[in-house]
Amino acid sequence: MAITAALVKELRDATGAGMMDAKKALEEADGDMEAAVDWLRTKGLAKADKKSGRTTAEGLVAIRTDGGRGVAVEVNSETDFVAKNEEFQSMVTGLATAALDVDDIEELKSANLGGKPVSDVIIDAVAKIGENIQLRRMAGLNGDQVASYTHNAVAQGVGKIGVLVAYSGAVSELPRQIAMHVAAINPAALDEASLDAAVVEKERDIQMEIARESGKPEAVIEKMIEGRMRKFIAESTLLNQAFVVNPDLTVGKAAEEAGIEVTGFIRLEVGEGIEKKEEDFAAEVAKVAQM
Repeated sequence: MAITAALVKELRDATGAGMMDAKKALEEADGDMEAAVDWLRTKGLAKADKKSGRTTAEGLVAIRTDGGRGVAVEVNSETDFVAKNEEFQSMVTGLATAALDVDDIEELKSANLGGKPVSDVIIDAVAKIGENIQLRRMAGLNGDQVASYTHNAVAQGVGKIGVLVAYSGAVSELPRQIAMHVAAINPAALDEASLDAAVVEKERDIQMEIARESGKPEAVIEKMIEGRMRKFIAESTLLNQAFVVNPDLTVGKAAEEAGIEVTGFIRLEVGEGIEKKEEDFAAEVAKVAQM
């Protein structure tokens, strides 16, 4: 039976399989649609797109640097089992390497990885692994030099938290230590000027309400607010935070003493901001076993 483009499209729409996989299935089944669907199912290629609605709060972050350019990429999966899969780790590593040559996530989805667009590589991974997999975030950072740190690493530059720190000045171990600080403390911004004005205003309003409940005069309240906002800014901004390696110094002071200037940072943590449905371990294992 002749395998027409219309027949291939019909099978793709029904199963979510890739175009070449749908064509191959129809050839194997001699054009029989039901048999082609069965063939795709036995190969784990059917209904890959049907998994796209499942929550993906696990996965990995990969970071790559090249001179003054650094990138971080987050790829999510449904379970942590997938993050331990070497093929998944290799794919995430490849995505981060490809990200060095693009400016944003949309460009990354179209970038070539192993002879295929990244978007197709991810669809193939969904079909093979049997879970929803999402390229969630990409962030790039440029500077004179870029240091990196990966927390809970499962492979070189791949783990649960990825940090990049851009800096200028003397090469030393300090920038990597600052990246470790960022991983641990998660500052909101580099310095006071970089803080979101809306966040600062909201904090000021909250502190004002708290202070007014004390019943103190407005002049006293204003001084209280000034002190509390100074503390908020110090705790929220990287350069003003107490350095975890040496709490007697701020990060900014430690950098100054080492002859470097920190100019930016990026921190990506797997699943950050995703509402995750809690399941006990036994239920998670049973869920995976049924896939």
